[in-house]
Amino acid sequence: MAGPRRKSPGITPEILLRAYSIGLFPMAESADDPEIFWVEPELRGVLPLDRFHVSKSLAKTVRRQPFQIRFDHDFDSVIAACAEETSGRPSTWINSTIRSLYSTLFDMGHAHTVEAWDGDKLVGGLYGVSLGSAFFGESMFSRRTDASKICLVHLVGRLREKGFTLLDTQFTTEHLKTFGAIDVPKADYAVLLAAAMESPHLKF
Repeated sequence: MAGPRRKSPGITPEILLRAYSIGLFPMAESADDPEIFWVEPELRGVLPLDRFHVSKSLAKTVRRQPFQIRFDHDFDSVIAACAEETSGRPSTWINSTIRSLYSTLFDMGHAHTVEAWDGDKLVGGLYGVSLGSAFFGESMFSRRTDASKICLVHLVGRLREKGFTLLDTQFTTEHLKTFGAIDVPKADYAVLLAAAMESPHLKF
């Protein structure tokens, strides 16, 4: 359940990073609505890095290496794909304001992608924000079977390798729960977040 929505008439990348550091993240009503609002869920989705679960079938697929995995290669294409309307996602909360802000965060070294490529075709990926020792997952997409799942596996591997302590998924879904995602009460999340913000900003 999300907390009260707080309208934000003007926002800069610096304000956006500050919001993440205190537990807020932005959304839009639709792709056509230029306004954004802040969300602070009562229950926060977290994927514990030490309890990340991969099914045997997915682990087998990952070992086959069906796609080339790239990091931070084509941010604009990833966020554009995440914003596309699909049969399973008829509307999106990613508007032009969000796309512009996160593109700037990418240039600043605070937004990142994990991408699945098949030759010269981008077939899956995800993006999120890094701050301190926390990574805030924003959205993912898949154009091939298991492409986004494989990207998530590689994301967790990268975060573990670099010493990250918190993987925030904002909300939990049945899909994310199969990987070990849990709902964390806001007060408990604040403790996890504060600890992650005490860390120097880690290189992704």
